[in-house]
Amino acid sequence: MIEKSKKNILIGITGGIAAYKIPLLVRLLVQHHFDVKTIMTDDAQYFVTPETISVLSKNPVYTSFFNEKREWNNHVHLADWADILVIAPATANTLAKIAHGYCDNLLMATYLSFNKKVIIAPAMDAEMWENSSVQNNLEVIRNKKNHLVLPVEHGELASGIKGWGRMQEPLNIFNVIQKVCKNQRN
Repeated sequence: MIEKSKKNILIGITGGIAAYKIPLLVRLLVQHHFDVKTIMTDDAQYFVTPETISVLSKNPVYTSFFNEKREWNNHVHLADWADILVIAPATANTLAKIAHGYCDNLLMATYLSFNKKVIIAPAMDAEMWENSSVQNNLEVIRNKKNHLVLPVEHGELASGIKGWGRMQEPLNIFNVIQKVCKNQRN
């Protein structure tokens, strides 16, 4: 039986085709009594709508530093609220930002303000995944305190080729979150 939790999970959704899998992850978390908030980058909104994520999470979705009422979405408060930050899918661009501390959107500002467990689920095409720059960035990230980089899967990619670079399935990411929460309680 899956253990119930009241943990706060903040999901950062970036602009990769694997973003289509995130609604299922959000649904799994909410069904198991996690409180879920999300930040979506501009490019993520081409793959899944904020409205879909909002309905499933039962929370507003944060997409920029200011909401439609011109009120500030405080990245520090979002970072303080969350027990775990999940970045999925984590594109090559986002991995570079994480590795080198670039801050050009609400997700990255929140990430840089966050000091608890970060779970990163990379997703990209095989050639990108195998690129030495991406691998170097992953090595930097793996050496950061409180960071867990999930392995990618092998299979058919959005480009139509088969290779390494598929994001972990939502159930696998959910199971990792459950394990992290269990370890936090011990």
